[in-house]
Amino acid sequence: MESNQEIYRLLFENATEGMVVTNNRGIIELVNPRLLTLFGYKEEDLLGEAIEILVPNAAKGNHKEKREGYTKEPKDRKMGGNLDLLAKRKDGSEFSVEIGLNHCYVDEKLKIVALVTDISERVQSQKILKELNIELEHKVKLRTTELENNQKKMEKTLDKERELNELKSRFVSMASHEFRTPLSTILSSATLVGKYEKEDQKDKRDKHVDRIKSSVKNLTSILNDFLSIDKLEDGKIQINNADFLLNELIDEAVGEMEFFLKNKQNISIKNNVTSNQLINSDRNVIKNILINLLSNASKYSDEGKEIEVLISLFDNGIQIDVIDSGIGIPKEEQEKVFTSRFFRAGNVTNIEGTGLGLTIVKKYLSLINGDISFKSTENIGTTFTITISNILV
Repeated sequence: MESNQEIYRLLFENATEGMVVTNNRGIIELVNPRLLTLFGYKEEDLLGEAIEILVPNAAKGNHKEKREGYTKEPKDRKMGGNLDLLAKRKDGSEFSVEIGLNHCYVDEKLKIVALVTDISERVQSQKILKELNIELEHKVKLRTTELENNQKKMEKTLDKERELNELKSRFVSMASHEFRTPLSTILSSATLVGKYEKEDQKDKRDKHVDRIKSSVKNLTSILNDFLSIDKLEDGKIQINNADFLLNELIDEAVGEMEFFLKNKQNISIKNNVTSNQLINSDRNVIKNILINLLSNASKYSDEGKEIEVLISLFDNGIQIDVIDSGIGIPKEEQEKVFTSRFFRAGNVTNIEGTGLGLTIVKKYLSLINGDISFKSTENIGTTFTITISNILV
């Protein structure tokens, strides 16, 4: 069995985030391969150098002052979440980073551990979102001016246009805030799981690694679709139909959800459909719909509550019921569930969410000949039912 020291060494050397260890004077004592790749240095170039070697010239003076203040009162924290923190490579080029600071004591001597993540792609995405939002606002102003010049005959059109563009603007803002998933951390976890389990657990390990990586790719794909609200509104999302096993899809979606369930929550499947039942539709769309409903069931239910999934066939279609014992939807607000975007019931209190999920589910279902309905009682639970016609093979 490997020693703890060997395990820590493997974790350090194979981490997908850059790691650098300094002493209390900011002198670099240890770096991992990922950090060397990020900055373009060799190990001997950095060891013994001040940490400011990795800091842009414009920020070096301020950085040294802040570093000295940190060593006096060290505490774990993150920097760069606001997307304006830069680091400098050996060739002098700069790139956006997020840094997690940690500290420990070795032989009563302070050691500072920094985890460095390259967020250049995230920054670029935010830049694009900002540019789109500015362009959208400009178009709104132009359109508003045009409509105001024809106010007598365009009053109703103006109100509708303002409402539409407000929804678009809110969507871009909310998507940017809520869906900025820390994909690099998830991928890092997937890599570590794949390296440090025992050899006789390889099959299980690989299965979980594949699920995590698949989930990351799936979330990225969904995010790209969500950020293009025009595609959702105009029905421009590409549907790719193919034959696949219904039960395999159900098991895969439920399996991926198990990582995100609350403590002692459980998903039970009641399924009378044969294991070889094929359906012809867009596999990713149906999987996304099911994961969305299961996620809501978990989110709005307490720990220890069971979530049921009922699978049945009708005529030439399928019906899937997702049943929870959660907080339910107040009766007086139920008519808004599918008619008002960004809708969140008054009893969700501090539960996180955008209010877009069910709107997106309904839109996706409309693209694959499906529909959704629900029954809900406050403080008892909710049942969402999706039906998709003419897909049995």
